[in-house]
Amino acid sequence: MGEGVNVRTTRAAGEPPAALTRVRPAPHGALGVDARGEECFDDAMRLSGSTLAVPLAVLALAACAGRRIPGTDIKDNADTRAVVAAIDAYRQAAERRDAGAVLALVSPKYFDDAGTPDPGDDVDYAQLKKRLTDDYQKVTAIRLEMGVKKIEVEGDRAAAYVFYDEHYRITTKAGEIAKQASDQHRMQLVRESGAWKFVSGL
Repeated sequence: MGEGVNVRTTRAAGEPPAALTRVRPAPHGALGVDARGEECFDDAMRLSGSTLAVPLAVLALAACAGRRIPGTDIKDNADTRAVVAAIDAYRQAAERRDAGAVLALVSPKYFDDAGTPDPGDDVDYAQLKKRLTDDYQKVTAIRLEMGVKKIEVEGDRAAAYVFYDEHYRITTKAGEIAKQASDQHRMQLVRESGAWKFVSGL
């Protein structure tokens, strides 16, 4: 995978301020917000709630055939920018714990086999809806960072290779517990009625 675009969050509502808003140029001339300098985020352009308009404006200015998104190896065109925007919309909806907003970005054809042959961990649209609703009721705060390393578009289908770093708090019988998860995976999208919708990878 080449260098990528980072879709970065601000802190969750009600969460104590942390060293998450030090604005600096990202490597290779890209714009961004530096959180903690995680290695996987060091080579990428970062987007956050307060700085989102600036990078998207940069992308719009660079929208020429054969161009790359600044600081990345990702082709800069209407489709790749729309995929980045869809991922950022998901990030923001997840931070708000807004299941309805997440589902608005998802195709009714959604199906994820979790990369295993076991049908027991398969998730379709109905199961995703229930899982999101149930999970967000237990979660009290989320901070989510996502980085897009590569985007492949073929007709009305797209694949985005991403990494994420998620910090969240959940309610248990013993009280609130802080948890963290980091991983890399592939998000797949399809174009439906002119909009990119997720069909797996959430």
